[in-house]
Amino acid sequence: MTGLRSPVPSMDKRALTQTAMRASIKVRTKAGFDLISPICIFELCERLGIIVRFTDINMEGMYDRTPKPRIHLSSLRPLSRRVFTCGHELGHHEFGHGSTIDEMQEEAEALKADNPDEFLVNSFSAFALMPLIGLRGAFARRGCTAPTADELHMFAVACNFGVGYATLISHLAYGVGEISPARARHLLKASPKSIRGRLVGNANADPLVLVDSQGVARAIDAEVKTTILLPQDARVEASLLSPAGACDAGLLFTATSPGICRVEWGQAGQSAFVRVSRKNYVGLARYRHLEDDDV
Repeated sequence: MTGLRSPVPSMDKRALTQTAMRASIKVRTKAGFDLISPICIFELCERLGIIVRFTDINMEGMYDRTPKPRIHLSSLRPLSRRVFTCGHELGHHEFGHGSTIDEMQEEAEALKADNPDEFLVNSFSAFALMPLIGLRGAFARRGCTAPTADELHMFAVACNFGVGYATLISHLAYGVGEISPARARHLLKASPKSIRGRLVGNANADPLVLVDSQGVARAIDAEVKTTILLPQDARVEASLLSPAGACDAGLLFTATSPGICRVEWGQAGQSAFVRVSRKNYVGLARYRHLEDDDV
C-alpha cells in the first residue's frame, strides 16, 4: 500500500484518524453491525453491495470503482492479511477514491503510512475491524488491559477479531494510542510462529487460530491446513476438523477439508461456526468455504 506524497504532519494524522474512526462507525451502523463485536469484513462489504473476489495475482489488493464496486484480494497472502486489506480497499470506496492497486507491504508498517489517502484507509480498516470499545472489553475479559497484555493475550485478541498479531499491535500503538511505541516494538519481537511454539510446542509455518473461552461469538475463518486451538472441553460436530492432539492451552484440531461446522465449549454452551476454505482459494469470497469445486 504505497504512495508518493510527502509525509503527513502529526496533527494531520490525528485529524485523519478521527475521520477514519467516524467513517468506520457509519459503515458498521449502515450494515447493521454493532460498534463492539468482531465482524466478518467480507460480509460487511457484501451488505454494502460491494463484490469481494479472491485472485491469485501477486499483490495486496485492488479496488475497482466502475462499472460496479469490486474488491480483489490476493489469495497468496495470509488470510488475516486479506481481512485487513479488504477493509483498506473498502476505505478507498467509502472515501470516494478512484480505482487503486495496492502493492505488498508488511503489516507493522501499514498503519504508519505517510501518504494521506493510504493512512486514512489503513486507519479506517483498523477501526472497522477493531473498534476501541470492543478491544478494551476483550482485554478486560482476559484480566488485563492493552498496556499490561502480554504476547499470548495479544494473540488471543487478534484471533478473536480475525486480524494479524502485528496488525492489532500497530493499531493499539499508532492508531488509538493504547500502548506506547516502545511497548509495541517489544511485543513485535514475538511472531505468530514463535507464539505457536509456546502454545502448542510446534513452531512450524502452518497458521494457528486460537479460540479461547473469553472470546466473543463470531464465525471463525480458516483455511485447510490451519491448526485451530480450542478450549479443553470443546466439542466438534463435523469431520472437517481432525483431532491433532492436546496441549496445556487446549485441544488441537487441523482443518482438513472445506466446509462449515459448529464447535461448542463450556458449561454455558458457548459456540461458534468454523468456516474452512480451500488453501489459496480463487473465486468470490462468499463461496470460499463451499465444498463443491464446481460452484
